[in-house]
Amino acid sequence: MSSFTSLNFLEVTNEAGAAPRPPSSTPFSEDSEKEVEATSGKEVEPVDSLNLIGLQQKEERTTLIEEQLSETLEKESDVVSEKSSDFIVFRKCKFAENSLPSQEKNIFKDDGVSEYVEKPSSGSLETDNVKSIHNGNPSLESREGGTPYIPEEKCQDSVGNGESYTSQEENESSEKPEEKLKKTMRVQSNENISDNTSVAHTSLKSCASVGTGFEKNFELNSILSAIRSNGFLEGRAENGAMVEEAWETLQKSYVYYKGKPVGTLAAMDPTAEALNYNQVFVRDFVPSGLACLMRSASPGGDPVIVKNFLLKTLHLQGWEKRIDNFTLGEGVMPASFKVLYDSHRQKETLVADFGGSAIGRVAPVDSGFWWIILLRSYTKCTQDYTLSEMPEVQRGMKLILNLCLSDGFDTFPTLLCAAGCSMIDRRMGIYGYPIEIQALFYFALRCSRQMLKPERDGKELIERIDKRITALSYHIQKYYWLDFTQLNNIYRYKTEEYSHTAVNKFNVIPESIPDWVFDFMPLRGGYLIGNVSPARMDFRWFLVGNCIAILSSLATPAQATAIMDLIEERWEDLIGEMPLKIVYPALEGHDWRTVTGFDPKNTRWSYHNGGTWPALIWLLTAACIKNGRPQIAKRAIELMEQRLSKNGWPEYYDGKAGRYVGKQARKYQTWSISGYLVAKLMIENPANLPIISLEEDKRISMPKLTRSISF
Repeated sequence: MSSFTSLNFLEVTNEAGAAPRPPSSTPFSEDSEKEVEATSGKEVEPVDSLNLIGLQQKEERTTLIEEQLSETLEKESDVVSEKSSDFIVFRKCKFAENSLPSQEKNIFKDDGVSEYVEKPSSGSLETDNVKSIHNGNPSLESREGGTPYIPEEKCQDSVGNGESYTSQEENESSEKPEEKLKKTMRVQSNENISDNTSVAHTSLKSCASVGTGFEKNFELNSILSAIRSNGFLEGRAENGAMVEEAWETLQKSYVYYKGKPVGTLAAMDPTAEALNYNQVFVRDFVPSGLACLMRSASPGGDPVIVKNFLLKTLHLQGWEKRIDNFTLGEGVMPASFKVLYDSHRQKETLVADFGGSAIGRVAPVDSGFWWIILLRSYTKCTQDYTLSEMPEVQRGMKLILNLCLSDGFDTFPTLLCAAGCSMIDRRMGIYGYPIEIQALFYFALRCSRQMLKPERDGKELIERIDKRITALSYHIQKYYWLDFTQLNNIYRYKTEEYSHTAVNKFNVIPESIPDWVFDFMPLRGGYLIGNVSPARMDFRWFLVGNCIAILSSLATPAQATAIMDLIEERWEDLIGEMPLKIVYPALEGHDWRTVTGFDPKNTRWSYHNGGTWPALIWLLTAACIKNGRPQIAKRAIELMEQRLSKNGWPEYYDGKAGRYVGKQARKYQTWSISGYLVAKLMIENPANLPIISLEEDKRISMPKLTRSISF
């Protein structure tokens, strides 16, 4: 069902059950005129039709539907005026900004039953934030701690299980086909609502969950569901079938080793060559693992596969890793692995790839971070601390962290990386200090801090982690943040500042700011840019880095809010017709030739170069829920549900708006499926958020000295 953001609602009053009256020039008696006048504060003008359309648009609290609707319905009412003894009054009310006193209530009488509607104290009514029940759990929290909403199922009495109540006279008149009259009402949200006069009489009964009156918990969607019940139920049925299909396909992707599930295939496209899509990728499995964890409390949940995956990849970490004649670090995690059957030895074997088979022959820096994050998610969800406390698991975490915290020539707390070391595993100009790796690094540090045991060398490692977390958070929040004010400051930077009082600390040349940034940056909003290094700032938007920064609390609460603002302000650019852009904008022309090296797969608005990746929807959903704005995620999910399943769950989409299935996209891409499932599970039950989110650590204090005066 579509969302409604208007503060207006429709009140349908029917007097079909009223006692017969003698003919009169008006359908109201003098007593009823006085009653309506006392309620609305306006005079009731007589109308010569039995089907009365009251139009009053002078008061904020009691206004009437547009004159255009009135003229249309009056013409239609002439046809049925002699055949119907009922009349319908539509009144369009708008709540004032200031809340009404609790004593001031509008009383609507229907057959002797009074219904009370009181204005919410917040002064606003968000119809997007609706609570429904799924498997006994609340599906959506009120935005930013606002007015709570009634679960839809609990209010079925008020709308008759999704169907409108029909009076006896209406049933009699509806038996004649020629007496059925369809009406179309234009609501302020520019959405058409069709109903049939045979079921137009909606009796509003008291909801048991709120006592005798609706008051602040009155749910507008319960009325709208009665008006649009057929379309709403069909939409829910389609979405339910899509979710069921997703679970079935995900379970078919399971990879088994010695009879135990250890991961999921990257894709199951029967029409394309397998290449390395028949392997289990560490980063690709993360949304699959989260889906199994979040569903673990209900039938079909399988946290065991997550535990098996963590232990099997930990086992692979201990292998000797060689590329040509060079041995990789002991803590490097594999990018992927696959299960092969040795027919000669009649046993299953594992084959791991540590980057030697990748396009760029680069070791995956993000694999180790994702492994630590998933380990913490498993522990948080299952409360099984025995896994993280195992000596081999503790050792695996320490090996990963020692690779990142080792001493070197770095003057920044950020992690220096080669191109192609993360999800963007091709040449796309992300070498240096990409925001995706820095956010994952910070996330993994904080997760490790919670799971490491202060034994033997663990205490010293924890101290190093604390210092790095403090320095890294300051560096990212200070130097990676870009909003309108900061962009203007960089635009006015002076260069060649050698003193410790330098403002332009990285000697960024203002002329290097690309032109598109000035038009892209809204007055409201901001984001963490892609890269910061000496004399270089990558101003591109990277979705993964910004969402991970929100989930790990690397971004401050104000910055997280600004990132959500930016997504809303630049919806067409960052979301388009299919979520979500992995990078914005795309490299074109000379930049594409020099940065990508004429990469035929990363042409403009395709694949990693501005392509659209549905798999990332779970990251956006988690970030939106944490920021108290789930309606952004719901809107994106609704876009996905229109096409993703029909298109065969593709890996990515091409085009500036994400309109076309990617040129080389695999169908039935597993993390496109699992990413959608995780997003749905979090929207339906926001209590799943802590599995993949960390709250702000108040112990991380801002350093007193800035980097510029530390020399």
